[in-house]
Amino acid sequence: MKRIALKTDRRRTLVDITDQVAEAVTGDGVWLVYVPHTTAGVTINEGADPDVARDILMAWERLIPEELPYRHAEGNAPAHALACLAGSSVLVAAADGELKLGTWQSIFFCEFDGPRNRQVWLSSA
Repeated sequence: MKRIALKTDRRRTLVDITDQVAEAVTGDGVWLVYVPHTTAGVTINEGADPDVARDILMAWERLIPEELPYRHAEGNAPAHALACLAGSSVLVAAADGELKLGTWQSIFFCEFDGPRNRQVWLSSA
């Protein structure tokens, strides 16, 4: 298993981690990209236009607003719900040690309760 260490700088943000994942990938097959946190996630979407990541985050925040009567005592219940929307893992194909993403695709770490020190775990599946 390989690990990527991240330090997020905002409460909520999508961080492009494609290059870090690509550096870790070797050989052919499928790689699991897993986030071991309950208030963060990972997704694959367009990385060419930074407005896409901003729009995704805005849409998710509208689906899960801050002002609901949450009962979770830590005050970060929306972050837990947002992490469920994003998901904790994605699978990525690789051939000859290179990621096989679509032309516009990037891999994003989704921070919902930052800033924090985070990890992404990688394993060939």
